[in-house]
Amino acid sequence: MLLVPLPLSGCVPGQYAVVPAVTRATAAEIVGTWRCVDGTEVTMRADGTAAVKQLDGQEFDFDSRWRISGTGTWELTDRPMGWSDGQHVSLSVTRRTSSAWREPADEADEVAVDGNFGEPAPDSYTWTLELERREKGLALYVFYSDPDNRNAYYLEKAR
Repeated sequence: MLLVPLPLSGCVPGQYAVVPAVTRATAAEIVGTWRCVDGTEVTMRADGTAAVKQLDGQEFDFDSRWRISGTGTWELTDRPMGWSDGQHVSLSVTRRTSSAWREPADEADEVAVDGNFGEPAPDSYTWTLELERREKGLALYVFYSDPDNRNAYYLEKAR
């Protein structure tokens, strides 16, 4: 899985660093299939429906190590999220079709978990995907683990 720390730090206690805002993104830029390593795939269709395959939870839910597959909806929105005034994609799995567990990242993670995988995958789940404008187009990402650390899980659009 491609897990890339976002270069934002220096949070004031009780506050999160501001995420760079993307504006003027269009639904047409979001429509398509987005992938990450370990089989993660998110397909967002023009009619607002979505299919998700093996997507990890965001923020603290990531630490539970469940991965969810299912169908649902997506929406490009510009509602303020508290950490960014730009646009976001709200992605919801409303019907889970399967779930799996992500393998421990390393031996220390495996010992800490000691066979307990935490909470099971939920029947439904909603992510807030951030947008990053790059030279080749948009990238989507979610924050994982402690939100103060701003670790980002990137999805790249399939060409």
